[in-house]
Amino acid sequence: MVKEMHRFFVTSERLFADKIEIIGKDVRHIKDVLRLDIKDKIEIAIDGYIHICEIVSIQKDRILTEIKEKIKGTNESPIHIVLYQGLIKGNKMETVIQKCTEIGVKEFYPVELKRCVVKVNDVKKEKNKVERWNLIAEEAAKQCKRDILPEVHDIISFREMIELLKEEKNIVVPYEEEKMNSIKGNLKLNGNKIHLIIGPEGGFEPEEIEELKSIGAHIVTLGPRILRTETAGAVAVTILLYEFGDLGVI
Repeated sequence: MVKEMHRFFVTSERLFADKIEIIGKDVRHIKDVLRLDIKDKIEIAIDGYIHICEIVSIQKDRILTEIKEKIKGTNESPIHIVLYQGLIKGNKMETVIQKCTEIGVKEFYPVELKRCVVKVNDVKKEKNKVERWNLIAEEAAKQCKRDILPEVHDIISFREMIELLKEEKNIVVPYEEEKMNSIKGNLKLNGNKIHLIIGPEGGFEPEEIEELKSIGAHIVTLGPRILRTETAGAVAVTILLYEFGDLGVI
């Protein structure tokens, strides 16, 4: 029985000819948690390519590996989904990032909307949150064998989100007050990037929906049942990847 290899993500700066260097927190994880040793093999993902590597040196703060094989990753969807998630309480944001990373989201933007219970008051504290969310995305990406590492961007305001999206296509906004238009019947893709916007616990303000409509957003329903915000994102991503991506495709 072939032993499944652990996967790690490394930036291209750590690639040196036929060697790849691992630094940072993964060094301790490899040494002290996984207890891997010289000659053990691991997978290292860099820019969508998977490198099958053998450990050749273990030091206190770095691990050196030798590339044995390089293959193009096949685990990424052709659809690039960017999830804009309204800020939510407690560990719900962590759940959204973990589950949506597993499903296939490639970028996350936490967004402060009018009905968000969570407000951005302490810049340092919020930076620490974003760092933690990125760690959660990384662990989820390792677990589900993603080929690229999704990025959680800094928290942005509704106004900043509108500015980011003004020239974009394929903007999808599930909204509990929308009863007719579905993703399947309403969205025809223009390119391969989809911008998905999910409201917070209290939902969207009507004026937010109107402004999103003004930049071409598709306001859609996810069905007759009202979903919690942490559920809505995962459901919408699943529908989008089933319709336009690689879920359900053999």
